[in-house]
Amino acid sequence: MSFRPQPPAPARPNRCQLFGPASNTSLFEKMAKSKADVINLDLEDAVAPSDKDQARKNAIEAINDIDWGKKTLSVRINGLDTQYWYKDVVDLLEQTNGRLDMIMIPKAGSGDDIYAVDALVSSIELAKGHKKRIAFECIIETAMGICHVEDIAKGSPRMEAMSLGAADFAAYMGMQTTGIGGTQENYYMHRKGENYWVDPWHWATAKIVACCRTHGLLPVDGPFGDFSDPEGFRAQALRVLTQGMVGKWAIHPSQVEACNEIFTPTEEAVTEAREILEAMEEAKKKGLGATTYKGRLIDIASIKQAEVIVKSAEMIED
Repeated sequence: MSFRPQPPAPARPNRCQLFGPASNTSLFEKMAKSKADVINLDLEDAVAPSDKDQARKNAIEAINDIDWGKKTLSVRINGLDTQYWYKDVVDLLEQTNGRLDMIMIPKAGSGDDIYAVDALVSSIELAKGHKKRIAFECIIETAMGICHVEDIAKGSPRMEAMSLGAADFAAYMGMQTTGIGGTQENYYMHRKGENYWVDPWHWATAKIVACCRTHGLLPVDGPFGDFSDPEGFRAQALRVLTQGMVGKWAIHPSQVEACNEIFTPTEEAVTEAREILEAMEEAKKKGLGATTYKGRLIDIASIKQAEVIVKSAEMIED
């Protein structure tokens, strides 16, 4: 273990991030009443160029006027390669009343991208005398982004979360697919007359999780496009949960319940984790560094694994 320990990620629920285009005001109240932990009002891909200015105004009005409860409220701004993003940032910070929690930076390609947004946000906060500091989350959805993912993760102390955006990622990588997340038709292994579909996003997910854990961010999985396939959604959510991601996007209200269920530790898992901690505590009293639990070896590493489950459950209960 390095003498520089990994910093903890923000202690807040991030099981489900519900997205909605800021051009569709009829969705706002429904999103506020949903059970999603995080709300993302979208100014980017889900909004046509002709609607950008109105969508920005809609988002500002919604942030100021709607009761969002305890939800984390975020806005996905437009990409840094567009003419829209700077006005997104300026208007959001100058015209909202302090309820906005985060800005989501799309298609982050390097740490410099994060720094650029940080510089603008910092100057506005200083000029306006804001006491609340806006946090950042970003999306890895380009070849450049996955190559520079660690620089992006440490690009600003404002960074709190990072997501994998499968659709744009596939396009920038030149992948031959139009699917958004999940297994892909031609990505399979063949053995003894049987086909086995494997996960083409696994390596990118693992890299994002590792960089997030190294720098104290929340790793989040992005969208699963086929909301008519709930079993496919569940399968992907369970895979990324196992890899260490804390939550997933919902691009349709039907996906929210599954998100919350999958990324909430079960009662059985929490009970077992607490029993492991108790067993190791007894072992330590006897001067032992390991013991057995239900016929399997547990040791110091087991404590860390169990603590992840218990702390997650306690945070969600709060």
